Amino acid sequence: MTLSFYMDVHVPAAITEGLRRCGVDVLTSQEDGTREADDEALLARSTALDRTLFSQDEDLLRVADEWRTAYRRFAGLVYAHQRGPSLGNCIKDLELIAKCCSPEDVENQVIFLPL
Repeated sequence: MTLSFYMDVHVPAAITEGLRRCGVDVLTSQEDGTREADDEALLARSTALDRTLFSQDEDLLRVADEWRTAYRRFAGLVYAHQRGPSLGNCIKDLELIAKCCSPEDVENQVIFLPL
């Protein structure tokens, strides 16, 4: 089973579109109607959909850590700092994760970009 992503509202559309061109399954929070959901609700929604959340919001790192500490399952979080990797490098790294990892590989994990 391949990995699919759930994009936080702040992720640039260019990343989403680039991943889709590479054949990666992506759903954005805007498309899912969770544009104004808080961080915990986004992590819960992505987990309910069995999609790994991609975000550039540092607050989600805290939420994921709290969930891990409480042994609360989540479908994984990939994080890139807003001033981190270029859009092209984000797309390449996310494509690699999507095509090489299974949902079980990233469950309850936080992966930092760049790889």
